[in-house]
Amino acid sequence: MIRAPREIDRMRRAGRIVAEVLALVEAELQPGVTTAELDRLAERHIRSSGGVPSFKGYLGSGRYGRGPRAFPASTCISIDEEVVHGIPGDRAIQAGQLVSVDVGAIVDGWHGDGARTFIVGEVEPAVRELVDATRLGMMAGIAAALPGNHIADIGAAVEDVAKPHGYGVVRHFVGHGIGSHMHEEPQVPNYRTGHRGAELRPGMCLAIEPMFTLGSGDVGVLADGWTVITADGSLAAHFEHTIAITDHGPEILTTV
Repeated sequence: MIRAPREIDRMRRAGRIVAEVLALVEAELQPGVTTAELDRLAERHIRSSGGVPSFKGYLGSGRYGRGPRAFPASTCISIDEEVVHGIPGDRAIQAGQLVSVDVGAIVDGWHGDGARTFIVGEVEPAVRELVDATRLGMMAGIAAALPGNHIADIGAAVEDVAKPHGYGVVRHFVGHGIGSHMHEEPQVPNYRTGHRGAELRPGMCLAIEPMFTLGSGDVGVLADGWTVITADGSLAAHFEHTIAITDHGPEILTTV
């Protein structure tokens, strides 16, 4: 769906809140802090900035997840083999962990959605390379989001970053359109599907979010109905930006 400039401006405001939350989390993230403490920090900032958390109370839909209850928190915080949709709680962060934080905010009915994987303390070089490659995969996908290209060009660009390293690409969860709803069409796979998909046009807004693993791209869901984990227990990384496609190329909205 094509968004009007005033609608994109509201999404830009929501995206800025998302980026600010991720920066705040990075500043507070250290061994001993609990995921619930990080979630409270995020919710306070979203609300004090005039936004509403996108995730709190979310019921899920289709491939984006549907838990046995509404999502209870303002952020998704996923650790190590957890890919996405981890529920914050009393779990304390430990040195050497990967912590993926996904944040959504609504401003005047319009959404921003972003995620980063943080490294806590020291990790093996292969783990750091996974995180770096996942971020680069996201940026490659964004660079391919040009007017006249197609959804398939985004997925191909992301996959081309993962394949030389042998990383697993999670296929069950994908990027998506975004606007007055957090999840809208079109779906934005992080891999080649054999279909060109929708043509990209100025005014389209997308959330581009690759998830790479150190093993298989296969995933499962924990008993809480939300937390997605790698099927083989391998480490996972997740990055996401909300973008608007303009006449001059993609504009990242989840930035300060």
